[in-house]
Amino acid sequence: MKLVEYSDKDMLWLALADTIAGELNGVLVTGERASFAVPGGTTPGPLFDLLSVISLDWARIDVLLTDERWVPETSPRSNARLLRERLLIDKAAAATFLPYYTGGDAPDVDLADVAGRVEALAPLTVVLLGMGEDMHTASLFPGADNLEKALRPGAPALVAMSAPEAGEPRVTLSAEVINGAMNKHLVILGAAKRAALERAEALGDPMEAPVSAVLDGLTVHWAES
Repeated sequence: MKLVEYSDKDMLWLALADTIAGELNGVLVTGERASFAVPGGTTPGPLFDLLSVISLDWARIDVLLTDERWVPETSPRSNARLLRERLLIDKAAAATFLPYYTGGDAPDVDLADVAGRVEALAPLTVVLLGMGEDMHTASLFPGADNLEKALRPGAPALVAMSAPEAGEPRVTLSAEVINGAMNKHLVILGAAKRAALERAEALGDPMEAPVSAVLDGLTVHWAES
C-alpha cells in the first residue's frame, strides 16, 4: 500500500483526475479499449466533474461501478444515476456505461449475464474505491451475507450482497476483480477514515476489515478535509 497525502481535498481531486486520465490514456495508446470502475456516493462527485471535461478518447472507455444499490436509476439512491449526472456528461458522455440493475426484487436474478460482461473487461484499467469507517469498500461489508464468497479466489466478477449497514440489497465487484486491476486507487477524507484504514491494515483480516483484502498494490489518496 502506498499513501499519498494532500494539503486539502481540492488538491487531491485535481491530482487524482490527472493521474487517472494518464492511466487510461496510457492503455489507449497501445490498446483498443480501457476500463474505469468507480464508486458511488457523493464523495467522488468533484472528481467526476473534473474527469468529464478532460479530452480523452472516451468512446473507447468502458465505465462501470465498483458496486450498486439494487434500485432503479429513477431513485436518488442509484449510483448509476449519479454517474449519469456527474461523470457521463460533456466529453465523457461518449463513454460506454455498463449498468448492473436489471429489475426484480433481488440482485441474484439475471446477475450472471451482467457478471459475464464485467469479466469480459478484465483486467480493468483503473479501479477507484472509497471506504467507510467500518472498513468496508465497494459493497464488501463486515458481516455481509456473501462476504466470504466475494473474497474467495475464483468468485464471480459480481456478487449480490446484503448487510444491515448497507440498506438496500446491493451488487459488488469481487475482491479478485478489484485486485486484478492494472491500477487501484482508494480515496479517504478526514482523520476518522485514516484511522480506520490503519486499523484495517493492523487487523489484516478481510472478514473483519474487508478493505484489507485489496491493500496490496493499492494507492491511497488522503486529505484531512
